[in-house]
Amino acid sequence: MDEPVFVIHGVGNRDPQAFTATVAALQAAAGPTLVPIYWGDLGADDRFIDLALPSRSSGLRDTPEIVGALSETVLAAMLSETDWRASGDLPAPLRDAVRHSLDASQNTGLREGDCPHTKQVLATLAEEWPTTRWLSLVEDPSLLSETGTAIAHSVTDTQEPDNSWDGLRGGTPVDGTLRSLIRRRLADLDRVAGAAMQAVAGRVNHSLRDRFGPGATRFLGDVLVYQRHREQIHARVREQIAAVDPEMGSCPDRPVRVVAHSLGGVIAVDMATAREPLWTSSLLTFGSQPAYFHLCDPRGGQLPPYTGHEPVTLPNSLARWTNLWQPLDVLAFAASRVFRLADGTPPVDLPLPHAATAGLWTHSVYWNLPELASAISDAMQSPTS
Repeated sequence: MDEPVFVIHGVGNRDPQAFTATVAALQAAAGPTLVPIYWGDLGADDRFIDLALPSRSSGLRDTPEIVGALSETVLAAMLSETDWRASGDLPAPLRDAVRHSLDASQNTGLREGDCPHTKQVLATLAEEWPTTRWLSLVEDPSLLSETGTAIAHSVTDTQEPDNSWDGLRGGTPVDGTLRSLIRRRLADLDRVAGAAMQAVAGRVNHSLRDRFGPGATRFLGDVLVYQRHREQIHARVREQIAAVDPEMGSCPDRPVRVVAHSLGGVIAVDMATAREPLWTSSLLTFGSQPAYFHLCDPRGGQLPPYTGHEPVTLPNSLARWTNLWQPLDVLAFAASRVFRLADGTPPVDLPLPHAATAGLWTHSVYWNLPELASAISDAMQSPTS
């Protein structure tokens, strides 16, 4: 019988039978004998977590402060990182739409930009654009173009009561009047854009909470419990390894092989680098956070803090490490730039392709990916094979 590979689950696992079935299916695809290690009963009590989550009917979402904060948080992910305000110029779609509309209103056959008032309108817009709260964040060309067209139309369609300015068709605009008009119209459009964006962002935020809230809260809950009860969870892992072979992991001559998901990877690295380590010949983590946790809060044991100069050298009690991550898994982190193995080589970071059927929450999709089974088969081979 080949040496077993122990599988440690991650956050949010509360069904030992389902976990055992998952590991059995993975074994059929991967090849090595896989032994599940279940610790979910020691995790966070999340039965009543919904009581802490705001809902649409709670009244909390109806306050402008809450709606604004939530909306801006979601919008930060929806909008481009491009900062038009820092560029010193208007977005090109906005500028082009203003020029086109103003030139068309003249109907004189002038070349683009030759309308006598275009430069004045664009100069005023350039001064006022950074004052907008919402529009200045937008990068969508269609929305910017429509905004420019609306500004131009408001200029060309306006007639002052005293007939001193019949839009741009007949009279000569007064600088102050034109500036005031553009400022008012831009403020109006900004309020409309803000209301629309916040409405969309509020719905997106609610949807994100509904879809991802349980996974995120279970992750946070289990992390909090693990930080306080690390020794108890480590003891559970050692107990289940000892049930297979009391000597496994206790010395360099009897190392274990481990596959670990999510927080399970943190558990595996913590144990392999402890003062009394779980000697590990091969480790495969997926969707895991050891590097992130160590940067935020050094893990201790045999690991020194990261100083910003050189990667942290892992002890020889962790011989090999392969780390898998999904592009859309926000709970997955790389390891190779933070750590070095005792032989001087970095852990192997392997990105996995994103399947369109996986949706946005990909933290749990690894178990069903054929790439995981293949990676286990490769990572758990003997170095001499």
